[in-house]
Amino acid sequence: MDKYGLVGRHIDYSFSRGYFNKKFEVNTISAEYVNFDLSTISEFKAVLNEKNLKGLNVTIPYKTEIIPFLVEVEEEAKAIGAVNTIKIVNGKLIGYNTDVYGFVQSIKPLLKSHHQNALVLGSGGASKAICFGLKTLGIDFKVVTRTPSQKHQMSYLAINEKVLQEHQIIINCTPIGTFPNVEDAPELPYEHLNSNHLLYDLVYNPEETTFLKKGKNQGCQTTNGYQMLKLQAEKAWEIWNA
Repeated sequence: MDKYGLVGRHIDYSFSRGYFNKKFEVNTISAEYVNFDLSTISEFKAVLNEKNLKGLNVTIPYKTEIIPFLVEVEEEAKAIGAVNTIKIVNGKLIGYNTDVYGFVQSIKPLLKSHHQNALVLGSGGASKAICFGLKTLGIDFKVVTRTPSQKHQMSYLAINEKVLQEHQIIINCTPIGTFPNVEDAPELPYEHLNSNHLLYDLVYNPEETTFLKKGKNQGCQTTNGYQMLKLQAEKAWEIWNA
């Protein structure tokens, strides 16, 4: 039986295991999908000893740290600097990024003419993919991080009414608000948000995070990361079976 899996940390809640095992059952595919919950990336070597391992997904916090273990990285993933999908061919690990595809295809139907600038909350592997996707969509952005060190970055403390008026899309790429810490939300002056804003949260458990609730209370358009997850998962399946 072929084996696939998810590499990450604290991933019991993960969408992927249930999604793929249901897919295998419905389509009578002889395969299983398991979670590889790693305390540190050094534990990844043990994962590679699994028999019949054909492909992996990678999630927080290892999308960048996983790259040194790969023999080859597809050009787009290399440009992004993050990998969320690995295909294994004769023991050779090849890295891809399907997050960009999932993000772009899921946000496109939501965009309106005034959605010209975005704030990307977080600077990890997921953020890298989102920034790449925004570039392909022609949307300017600033990355919000606690320790800004680059020109395109800014701190949470710098976000005020003027900044929010100038950035009509806000994308949460951090794990803040994920189950079980569902009361948490990124530190923003939510009172300055309005119906011109689109709030997109990569978190999907809970279905509506506190970040999205606060936005909805201000009249914002909101969406979680579930559609992105489904799209990136199907793209990963295509890659594994190409």
